[in-house]
Amino acid sequence: MTWDWNFAIEIFPRIFKAMWITLGATVSAYLIALTLGLVLTLLRRTSFKPLRWLTVGFIEFVRSTPPLVQLFFLFYALPQIPYIGFTLSPFMTGALGLGIHYSTYVSEIYRSGIDSIPKSQWEAATALNFSKVHTWMKVILPQAIPPVIPMLGNYLIVLFKETPLLSAILVVEMLQTAKIIGSETWRYLEPITIVGLLFLLLSYPSSLLVQYVEKKVNRSRGRQQTNKGVSA
Repeated sequence: MTWDWNFAIEIFPRIFKAMWITLGATVSAYLIALTLGLVLTLLRRTSFKPLRWLTVGFIEFVRSTPPLVQLFFLFYALPQIPYIGFTLSPFMTGALGLGIHYSTYVSEIYRSGIDSIPKSQWEAATALNFSKVHTWMKVILPQAIPPVIPMLGNYLIVLFKETPLLSAILVVEMLQTAKIIGSETWRYLEPITIVGLLFLLLSYPSSLLVQYVEKKVNRSRGRQQTNKGVSA
């Protein structure tokens, strides 16, 4: 089978339209991962041991099982559970499934940022009689999150490249659209190649942006450390 430019041009608008579903699922899942990841991080630091153990067990369970199995469970098995089962659209199920899966990895990134905060910052907040909410929102998180932004950006790219898994639960994203075109025309070379190129064109510039942000953050931290040394 040889490449047919006329056929490639003909099917490109259809795949390009499906690209927005892929991007929408990526953004939705990423926002879920960022939010739930922070919640898991905070729950893991709670003084209530049963809740902390439950959080750790949930994180380890989700990280130790394949995301495809989790998507199948949410889409096919969960609605069949008596009394507690519920049904979501394929898109919402996919965004939720990937968001939950990657929230466990994002929580580790948040944890590394929080653990890097000097003990003196906690002591200063206590000395100033800050509440726990005030301490977290005004002192700890503003210092903990900026340094880990590059790592969070890397997971956005990884999550984007995982969206083809959603075709398994009937989300008509780019790969599923390519498969449908292939089944209709018996030509898979052009649609699959176009999907691969679109993933490359979207993910590679994003990786360059993450590298740029990482260098900028490192330079900013280097200047801060230099200023602290001069002040000392």
